[in-house]
Amino acid sequence: MALRIEDYGLIGDRQTTALVGKDGSIDFLCLPRFDSDPCFAALLGTSDNGRWLIAPEGEIIKTHRYYREDTLVLETEMTTATGTIRLTDCMVPHPHDTTRLVRQVTGLDGNVDMKTELVFRFGFGKIVPWVQRLPDGKGITAVAGPDMVVIWSEVELEGRDHHTAGEFSVAAGETVTFGLEWLQSHRRVPHEFDVKASIATATEKWQSWARRVPVEGRWVEIVKRSLITLKALTHWETGGIVAAATTSLPEELGGERNWDYRYCWLRDASFTLQAFLAAGYREEAKAWRLWLDRAVAGNPDDIQIMYGIAGERRLAEWTVDWLAGYENSRPVRVGNAAAEQRQLDVYGELLDTLYQGHKGGLKHDENSWQVRCNLLGNLETIWAEPDEGIWEVRGGRQQFVHSKVMAWVAFDRAIRSIEEFGYEGPVECWRGIRQQIHDQVCAHGFDTSMNSFVQAYGSTLLDASLLLLTMVGFLPPDDPRMIGTVAAIERDLLQDGFVRRYNTSGGNDGLSGTEGVFLACSFWLVDNYTLMGRKDDAEELFGRLIALRNDLGLFSEEYDTKNKRQIGNFPQAFTHVALVNAALRMHAAEHGKPAPL
Repeated sequence: MALRIEDYGLIGDRQTTALVGKDGSIDFLCLPRFDSDPCFAALLGTSDNGRWLIAPEGEIIKTHRYYREDTLVLETEMTTATGTIRLTDCMVPHPHDTTRLVRQVTGLDGNVDMKTELVFRFGFGKIVPWVQRLPDGKGITAVAGPDMVVIWSEVELEGRDHHTAGEFSVAAGETVTFGLEWLQSHRRVPHEFDVKASIATATEKWQSWARRVPVEGRWVEIVKRSLITLKALTHWETGGIVAAATTSLPEELGGERNWDYRYCWLRDASFTLQAFLAAGYREEAKAWRLWLDRAVAGNPDDIQIMYGIAGERRLAEWTVDWLAGYENSRPVRVGNAAAEQRQLDVYGELLDTLYQGHKGGLKHDENSWQVRCNLLGNLETIWAEPDEGIWEVRGGRQQFVHSKVMAWVAFDRAIRSIEEFGYEGPVECWRGIRQQIHDQVCAHGFDTSMNSFVQAYGSTLLDASLLLLTMVGFLPPDDPRMIGTVAAIERDLLQDGFVRRYNTSGGNDGLSGTEGVFLACSFWLVDNYTLMGRKDDAEELFGRLIALRNDLGLFSEEYDTKNKRQIGNFPQAFTHVALVNAALRMHAAEHGKPAPL
């Protein structure tokens, strides 16, 4: 059975990631990309669906784990009755057409008997590969179809009923190393690489990137860890940013709200880029702008809300029926049917991010501006239509208030780009549409009896996305309508002190079951408190939120307040972005500085 979600740590090489449990088991690893089929899928089934365990033979009395400072190199110390070992796990970030994962066991005290178990299962835990010993006897190869994984080991490995296992012992001062490399199966088996040198390379590369973080203040280490996590979810070559490292971790334990988040949502990527820009990282913004131009190229009416890592459009959703699901949460999904939805808010997020990028130092780019103009030309004709909204409801299209506000943002940022940066466009037309949207939202999206904006025109439901209205500049934070909206959300959407996205009872979103509190929305409430001058409320909620991180500083999408545990895909970019922006906004307010981008 898989561990609790918060019991996993993340390692990655900016091509893919792996989840490593406190028990020393790698339970999820997709090869060669974030969105590829996993060869270890125990996270979504059982150990027979693939994993790589390295752990003491005896009972583990104490576990302590941490990342090497400013890196994604994971250290896990395990203490038994006979001694203590440290397990070092990392992947080597380098532009290469293979993936390398390294594991090193170091004896710290006494003498510890150890074991390793490798269960290769390609194709989401189903395909048993052909495993052979390397000619020199120092490792094995596992081949199935297009995939080959090579394992080098200082420990003798042997096959045991479609598993590969080995035993060894480590005394204080000794090390035992293992290396994994993926490559296409038609290629030659590569030469063994240096595990210790790879760990040093990974350490240096992550620290070199992290030392450029210019943020300061009380939360600098927390912000830095979130930025490193976001960087790990950014593909080194394409610039695409995946929403999370996993698929089908449930929003309700045992429920059906299980989605594949290993793709590039325009919305999530836009928020991520704004966090990078606020922290001074312009290279990521430039790479993503190029990714965006490629992804949305062509007919603007064909824009999707999400794409594959290289801009792929076909993300057909299907279910992996042979996997039991995380804690029996089924179905396990691959692909995402929401790619076919219409979500008008993505126009605003895109135009806002590109505008902020220009303010943050990106150069004038006429091709990028033409892409934006084409998108706005399409938005001119569709902004008044209903859509599925920010939360990708599957219960039919509505006139969502947040979607209309973000359409307003799209035209507003285009107008500002013309006024501030010298671009050319139909500015008077866009000014007229901007005003028309603003008037319509205030007339039809605000319920005077509730003294609050509502989820959709004619609705009496609330929605946490309304917290973004002040953050995007639609209304000032001291506007009585926004004060009333925040009060209504505090009254009706708070659960155990955290924010739910909306009321899911009665299948309002076309799905059965419920979900946990949404962590990004809770950080948005922190933002609103800060903007409204409610400093104590902001700090109190921020403190309770960061207490929900796991011991490595990682967040999933949601939190189950009843069972006191993280739920949803992990680690979730959206949550880490919201944390970064909230911390930077609080720091700016504390020191009388302008709010971050």
